[in-house]
Amino acid sequence: MQISQYKADLIELMATSGVLMFGDFMTKAGRQSPYFINTGNYKTGMQADKVSEYYAALISEKLTGQFDIIFGPAYKGIPLCTLTAAALYRLYDIDVGYCFNRKEVKTHGDGGLFVGMQPKDGDRILIIEDVISAGTAVREVSPLLKSAANVTISDMVISVDRMEKGYSGLTAAQEMKQEFGITVHPLVTVVDIIEYLHNREVDGVVYIDDTMRDKMEAYVAQYCSG
Repeated sequence: MQISQYKADLIELMATSGVLMFGDFMTKAGRQSPYFINTGNYKTGMQADKVSEYYAALISEKLTGQFDIIFGPAYKGIPLCTLTAAALYRLYDIDVGYCFNRKEVKTHGDGGLFVGMQPKDGDRILIIEDVISAGTAVREVSPLLKSAANVTISDMVISVDRMEKGYSGLTAAQEMKQEFGITVHPLVTVVDIIEYLHNREVDGVVYIDDTMRDKMEAYVAQYCSG
């Protein structure tokens, strides 16, 4: 399978760092899944640095010049937006603002809901997240951003698209487009993961053999779209 180098590197990092797990997992939707993605298992400086480089690679490839601020919804989006903004500048000489929200409005000191570059009228916002399932974070922060200023939110970057259909019959990414006009750009999809890792050794380990591939493909056929 031929994919971009940063996509291949991300998939391998997810596997070796324990972010991509295999077994028998119950999802929030009540589905038995043979795999699970937990980005909370990134825990070292090297991992954080590499992940931000992969986000920056996709953004420089697809979205250069199309946004003014990278916004990360609290909490997982906070390090992502900060590190990705730094990686964009360091690797591609792209200098943009970054911003994230507090869960509660600060009432002392500088106060306010947002930390970093404050949104202003006319700003184009790029949301950055780890994964999306029900799109809850976007539904929470979109009205907050638009109440702060007359901003445009047209794109979102995530690390993995599980491509799962919700109760509406649409995937979370499709719902974001339909409800908010936001185009979701995943670094990789579950299909990328299956195709890349199938019978491939990574540091001496085959994470997806024929049996696991069959389980994952059956899950994708039943619950996913795209």
